[in-house]
Amino acid sequence: GSLFGDVLSCAIIMKEDSNIEGVNDSKKLTAKKRKELYNKILKDSLAVGIGRADAKTIDKLNIKMATHLSMVRAIENLRDSQGNLVVPDLVLIDAENIETTIFQHSIIKGDENCYSIACASIIAKVYRDSLCDKWATIYPGYGIEKHKGYGTKFHREALKAYGPSPMH
Repeated sequence: GSLFGDVLSCAIIMKEDSNIEGVNDSKKLTAKKRKELYNKILKDSLAVGIGRADAKTIDKLNIKMATHLSMVRAIENLRDSQGNLVVPDLVLIDAENIETTIFQHSIIKGDENCYSIACASIIAKVYRDSLCDKWATIYPGYGIEKHKGYGTKFHREALKAYGPSPMH
């Protein structure tokens, strides 16, 4: 997992007839392909919400609970194209259960087996990667723009050399 920055989740409601070619688990797509799909997905969505939990929250709660919090926040932030709040009747979640009063269905390997979860994973990944590019200018030397905060050899060596930033 990532050693740097926020955990980020996306909630999305896709148009019923949406069928964008190439949508798959974001981890199985190149950065270029994810960026190509990003705008197509947003254009084909009815509502999108982003939720985040920062490094302090991750340290306080643990990564799993912080991820759950970011998922709940994503659902709470669901908005249509006019900015109106949208409350879903059902949430489909990738192999997790979260604290919400909304009916939920957990799907194992959801980002591989469920179109809307795959769309949400792509939006979340591209959005977080763009944040990492910005954070890399604030915290140079860690190579965040290259590895997006993941624990690569370079990143671990930079942590040893510079110590952790406030976002680690």
